[in-house]
Amino acid sequence: MIATGPLLQMEGISKAFPGVRALEGASLTVGRGEVHAVMGQNGAGKSTLIKILTGAYRRDAGTVTLDGRPVDFHSPQQAQAGGVSTIYQEVNLVGFRSVAENIFLGREPRRWGLIDRRRMHAEARRLLERLGVEVDVSRPLGAINVALQQMVAIARAISFESRLVVMDEPTSSLDEAEVATLFGVIRQLKADGVSVIFVSHRLDEVYAICDRVTIMRDGRTVDDRALTDVSRLELVARMLGKDLAEVRRSGATGFADATHHTERRLLEARGLRGAGRTLEHADVAVRAGEIVGLAGLLGSGRTELARAIFGADPVEAGELEVDGRPVRFGSPADAIRAGIGLAPEDRKTEGIVPEMSVRENLTLALLPAISRYGVVDRRRQQEVVDRFIRRLDIKTTGPDQKIRELSGGNQQKVLLARWLCLDPRLLLLDEPTRGIDVGAKGEIQALINELADSGLGVLMISSELEELVEGSDRVVVLRDGRTVAELPHAAITEDAIMSAMAEGPATGAGERDGG
Repeated sequence: MIATGPLLQMEGISKAFPGVRALEGASLTVGRGEVHAVMGQNGAGKSTLIKILTGAYRRDAGTVTLDGRPVDFHSPQQAQAGGVSTIYQEVNLVGFRSVAENIFLGREPRRWGLIDRRRMHAEARRLLERLGVEVDVSRPLGAINVALQQMVAIARAISFESRLVVMDEPTSSLDEAEVATLFGVIRQLKADGVSVIFVSHRLDEVYAICDRVTIMRDGRTVDDRALTDVSRLELVARMLGKDLAEVRRSGATGFADATHHTERRLLEARGLRGAGRTLEHADVAVRAGEIVGLAGLLGSGRTELARAIFGADPVEAGELEVDGRPVRFGSPADAIRAGIGLAPEDRKTEGIVPEMSVRENLTLALLPAISRYGVVDRRRQQEVVDRFIRRLDIKTTGPDQKIRELSGGNQQKVLLARWLCLDPRLLLLDEPTRGIDVGAKGEIQALINELADSGLGVLMISSELEELVEGSDRVVVLRDGRTVAELPHAAITEDAIMSAMAEGPATGAGERDGG
């Protein structure tokens, strides 16, 4: 018999945590062979709904039907066995195990009771080739970059040959070519009758690959429509709970349409070269009160330049000046003492300490200043935490809530607060809005703009050209570890940035003098 009806139906799903109602009567219906987007602001309930589907959370109420049969998965492993695979935004694999071992973790092919490594490696290579990835499958996963780790996680998910594949922000660490390859795989899954739930904040991707969209807000499902029936502005308006005319007025990002003017040069890096050829000859300058965008394709050296400036990676050659004086940071502690902070791209592994509270994460860099003889002054700590929770509107049940329980946007606000409480002069922001919904993204962009207005220098790495165009006073473009172009404010366009990334200096590029 040919199965009919939707593959997945979730109806009346409710879930409450202490002090928080995460879901209230939410629903999700996914057709067979359909690519279905789930969208909403951080805290809308998307992740909770997905975790209930995959057995990571237990629902308080509601029903889940898969392929016409009621299901109640008690663990992600049980969900996988039942035909549901999940790819998470943050790679959730084992760094010290090999690429092949991670793909087949818990179900390694065996021969005579022993792991058949030859077969496992061959199967791993076949799966990665399908994704257009060439990597030594015997290497430890932690030895390859985040983008390749994400592709390994995708290979693992499709290896289960599931009926339903859930992709939670799968492209957040991928470059354009890798995204195109992933979309090819999704289209093949669809052709094979496999359904895909695609959770993303990137409208271009949703409209490129998805058939339908479910929109969530405040723990409820507020819309379920074919994407051909809803415009991008209407989709954003529904996510935010705003009138469409208001969204049209507010613009595409949270940045104000203004430039920041200053003459005092805060930072200048000339000819920086790092180890491993990731940084060859990079130049960048940031003035006080200025937002400098740093653009480039994956592997261009953007993150490496920020880490080199911050003293996190060694610099083999080049010059670095702060306030016109030569400096050489031997460690991040030196950079912090000079008034520089770094918010890293990978929040989970390099930013937050998941099992620690909001209070502890927020004041981590401030501890030396609020401690005496190793004892933290809890009153001063509480004053700082309360002030920044209010100032940044961090949505939390309280300072003692574990930070891992917060949405991505609120985790990012805590990381920004960690540096702001030190009253820095320069912030290095590596993908500050990656994996954050439209509403939280706008809040963080507005905050960055406000910080620049107050005189703080900002070096902002972003893969979103719209963010660079609307938010930057200047844009510096890197390729293959070298600075290839610098665009003054009047010359910043998406076409100019793309041209510089692809071909070198773009038309209208200014001289590299920080102006």
